[in-house]
Amino acid sequence: MSENSFDLVVIGGGPGGYVAAIRAAQLGMNVACVEKRGTLGGTCLNVGCIPSKAMLQSSHHFETAGKEFADHGIQTQGLEVDLEAMLKRKEKVVGDLTKGIEFLFKKNKVSYIQGAAKLVGNGKINVSLLDGTEQEISATNIVIATGSDVAPLPGVEIDEEQILSSTGALCLNKIPSSMIVVGGGVIGLELGSVWRRLGAEVTVVEFMDTLLPGMDRDVCKQMQRTMKKQKMKLKLSTKVTAAEKSAEGVSLSVESLKKGESETLQADVVLVAIGRIPYTHGLGLEDVGIATDEKGFIQVDEHFKTSVDGVYAIGDVIGGAMLAHKAEEEGVALAENLAGKPGHVNYKTIPGVVYTWPEVASVGRTEDGLKRDGLSYKVGKFPFSANSRARANGDSEGFVKILADAESDRVLGVHIVGPAAGDLIAEAVTVMEFGGSTEDIARTCHAHPALGEAVKEAALDLDGRAIHA
Repeated sequence: MSENSFDLVVIGGGPGGYVAAIRAAQLGMNVACVEKRGTLGGTCLNVGCIPSKAMLQSSHHFETAGKEFADHGIQTQGLEVDLEAMLKRKEKVVGDLTKGIEFLFKKNKVSYIQGAAKLVGNGKINVSLLDGTEQEISATNIVIATGSDVAPLPGVEIDEEQILSSTGALCLNKIPSSMIVVGGGVIGLELGSVWRRLGAEVTVVEFMDTLLPGMDRDVCKQMQRTMKKQKMKLKLSTKVTAAEKSAEGVSLSVESLKKGESETLQADVVLVAIGRIPYTHGLGLEDVGIATDEKGFIQVDEHFKTSVDGVYAIGDVIGGAMLAHKAEEEGVALAENLAGKPGHVNYKTIPGVVYTWPEVASVGRTEDGLKRDGLSYKVGKFPFSANSRARANGDSEGFVKILADAESDRVLGVHIVGPAAGDLIAEAVTVMEFGGSTEDIARTCHAHPALGEAVKEAALDLDGRAIHA
């Protein structure tokens, strides 16, 4: 092959794209990855998952020092936030990790092309390079992994100064005295938590009648109690109708869906976090005949193949759970399929995590979903308030809930609100991946004292034999 011809070209250097490129290279393919941002890692690493977790960790430390250290016999006086230092730390974390992906590309001999790609048909791609020149490359197979973008809210124009997307909310240069978050989902609660901890008065406006729509109802109820206890104001079943900016801040017009009453909310800044949409701008999909659905998601078959031979798509751009780890699994599966191996993604065991504190983690079916489908099931539940390690740590809010088939005892879903829930869910995912039962969890020895014991006790509770509750 020439230097402009490859076995595989991946368009997009986010979690799905860069992982697909590396795995394909490991399997012996000549691979290139085209990314127009100028840094690898996509939205997740540059302006999403990673910087938000860095800010969540920093703000959590600040709040813990101010509100909880005294209980541990640690006295602190004169606490203050150095926002500039906090933001610099966030940028260093991002910078180190993006450089890490570049190193992995070099290690695996993946060609990194910086520019915007456009499909021109017959396996050819035109790349508008960041240096202002153009380059045409060709590939036997092409993978579209361009991710997603912020979903717009009609009547509310994002300017990243007063009306923010998640990107703008991660780089405010001063702590607002007040913030309205439009959207009570994962992004809204995480970023709302960051600025609330640092001193902002936060109000969450959610169209649905619950926070975290789609999650298990017990999780939603617990998180509503928790957010209220943390002094976050909640306006559920409420829609936004307009926004007006002024030197004093933003006036947000909202309407109650239940009462029909309208009111105007005031805040220094507004964060719009109502979801994400597929990003396919400038790819030339229509020109080459790649089919999309009514929402703009690229349509693929069970092997990630689009309507055009030799062109595939993975990650946010094909819909489903818009999660970095879901995109990574698809990237690996596709690369292995192209190499003649049996790559596969089990969509029933993809966990979701909300990195508030306490954290929320979930995998599999919800109780409402099981009821809706008329399935017979059992429930086991155990509170962290009865877990020795959680009590010793001073982090005992929340619970573990396990749903299992009433006859076979097979685990159908696990939902956790509590400390380190995002790590604890891995045990549940593994058990479900192997088709395991609650008895498997209950009979497995868990270290003591450890948070994971709460998972075991929840499994024991399905048969009414929890030891510590």
